[in-house]
Amino acid sequence: MAWRNLGRNRVRTALAALGILIGVVAIASLGIAGAALQQQATADLGSLANEVTVSSGADSDEEGVSREQTEEIRGLVTDAEVVPQRTDATTVSSRGRSARVSVTAVTKPDVLYDVSSGEAPTQLQNGALLTNSTARELGLELGDPIEYNGNVYRIRGLIGSEQGFGGGGDELVVPLSAIDQDHYDTVTIVAADGDAAVAITETLNERFNRDGRDENEELSITNFADAQESIGSFLDTLQVALLGIGSISLIVASVAILNVMLMSTIERRGEIGVLRAVGIRRGEILRMILTEAAFLGIVGGLVGVVVSLAIGFVAFQLITGDPMGVLTWASLRYLVYGFGFAVGASVLSGIYPAWKAANDRPVEALRG
Repeated sequence: MAWRNLGRNRVRTALAALGILIGVVAIASLGIAGAALQQQATADLGSLANEVTVSSGADSDEEGVSREQTEEIRGLVTDAEVVPQRTDATTVSSRGRSARVSVTAVTKPDVLYDVSSGEAPTQLQNGALLTNSTARELGLELGDPIEYNGNVYRIRGLIGSEQGFGGGGDELVVPLSAIDQDHYDTVTIVAADGDAAVAITETLNERFNRDGRDENEELSITNFADAQESIGSFLDTLQVALLGIGSISLIVASVAILNVMLMSTIERRGEIGVLRAVGIRRGEILRMILTEAAFLGIVGGLVGVVVSLAIGFVAFQLITGDPMGVLTWASLRYLVYGFGFAVGASVLSGIYPAWKAANDRPVEALRG
């Protein structure tokens, strides 16, 4: 009877279900988009969360990090890789084409870089690494020569251009001896995990940036573990805000359902009076009206879930480049939340019309 009653006025029923559909899509698609952003931020920072970067501090008399400071860091940090680096920028040319690249001089490139082809040597003495994008732009391959600062280096490996937060950019990696200077521009410490990176940061700050009386920044010591935690916290807050915005649509849809159910019970007042007169109990009338409201929520919710899933595939493709990422629980849970909210809101919206219909006196209902 509940299903038949909804079919009596298909346009009104369809509009109420459409409101539920829009609410579910608003909640689920915004939640899925937030999950995609969080996944991409985690992926971007994940490879950097265990790294500590040391550079010259605001109160340092030294230019960069001195060799003595680097050796002292090695003495303090015994369970992590300490990789000093010198940096530069230059323009490299090949076959009539040129590209502007950042230059990193390092001895242990295998600690900092993953190569898509070739190798990242444990000790870089006479070769070089180049990003894929630059190699394609210049038409270079493994084994080809590349010149920097008057010296020629053979390309031993190609670096994925997407490395690092937001992408690594065009980069040339050469031996540490290629840049002749006494200091290091930065020292990167690669710890076992984010917690170890935070502990190393605290140890180095205690040694280099406190004189017992006040702050004295001899070295600038940063890690991405704190940044990752902060970004994660921000994205969680953003997700709650997005879900709140989406919930407003569903609340509006609930008001529409309340109106539909009230109009339906008013139009069928005489019919409900007849049912009561022939012995149908109040509880059965109450269940019938609530079932109608639940059907509206289920139909609108199911269609909304399908539409939201399609939007989720598109969102993950645009944000992460992997549309199948939407099939993880971190994303699918928002479909469950949206559907549950839709059915719950529909049933709640039907309570008052159901109560009103069930408690209407049969004699008055028959009079119309």
